[in-house]
Amino acid sequence: MLMRRAGTERRVLLPDEIRDINDRVIYQRPCISDSPIVNGTGKCNGWKRLPFIEANTKEVTIEHLRNDCIIPVFSKDNEVTVSHHSFIEAVYDAANVVFRGERVDNPDVRVSHIIKGRIPEAMDKPVSSLSDSDKTIYYERMMFCIEIPTIYEDIAGNRLNLTVGGVRAYNQENLYSKKTFEKFKVFIGFKNMVCCNMCVSTDGYRSEVRAMSLGELYRAATELFRSYSADNHIQQMRRLQDFSISEAQFARFLGRSRMYQFLPGREKKLLPEMLMTDTQINLVTKAYYGDENFGRQADGEGLSMWRMYNLLTGAGKSSYIDSFLDRSLNAGELSAGICRALRGDSEYSWFIR
Repeated sequence: MLMRRAGTERRVLLPDEIRDINDRVIYQRPCISDSPIVNGTGKCNGWKRLPFIEANTKEVTIEHLRNDCIIPVFSKDNEVTVSHHSFIEAVYDAANVVFRGERVDNPDVRVSHIIKGRIPEAMDKPVSSLSDSDKTIYYERMMFCIEIPTIYEDIAGNRLNLTVGGVRAYNQENLYSKKTFEKFKVFIGFKNMVCCNMCVSTDGYRSEVRAMSLGELYRAATELFRSYSADNHIQQMRRLQDFSISEAQFARFLGRSRMYQFLPGREKKLLPEMLMTDTQINLVTKAYYGDENFGRQADGEGLSMWRMYNLLTGAGKSSYIDSFLDRSLNAGELSAGICRALRGDSEYSWFIR
């Protein structure tokens, strides 16, 4: 593999922070809190921790999912679903087997769309009188990332750590029926430690793993991790540095991306898929002027496609959990497609010409 490896022991603590050659902080030790849910500010003891996804998510621990959350069932036969914490543990075990000898960090878990309930004894209590023991909760959507920081690479001064993870969204299940195959998303890719943007490629993402048991989930994750080519993914991202677009071409891309949303269906089918919404395009535009890592350069030179790719993945962090990975993958496909358009290929030329 081309990836650099640092050390061989697992679960070795990183220092409080890691800095790059320009003395910028690219890693800060995650918060350790007595509460299972880190406060919404994302701060702990004065440190600010960048989340890998934003939207309306919050950070929780596996212990919180295991001990404080109920597990939904399929209503017609009362068969239990695969719990969030069991899914995380299956992927974690698969990562430890496939990357034996590497350091596998504890999962970062974020959730959204809380579903609240009550125990039967609290049916008639007013809301103001409910105690924690009277309440039941679970989260409709959950995403987690597990870093393997001993396998990493550097692109344009950005440290990229190998990362695995998954998504579970109960809203994509029919819980009113009998138990059937359940749907999961599993990925392996890289996390840009400067901004915590996720970099996902086609061969590192399974958008619909259908499983009936934890054993099937474990096997699916193991197969994906073993078939993924980290070397190829890194080379794809490195090639983005070889291309750049002018500010006029970037402006054309932003305008075309807005137009794409309203194209007649017949015309849209003739073009490559573009999953970003107006909200994300606005964030890309804002970051172009304000992002110190990937925004426009003071010398007025063109925007490198590596920078543009990170603007797109950064904007994708405003997605909901269930669409986050698809948009991350689409950001890579868009960036690679525009590079081909700069070489004269017609497939993605509509976006910049």
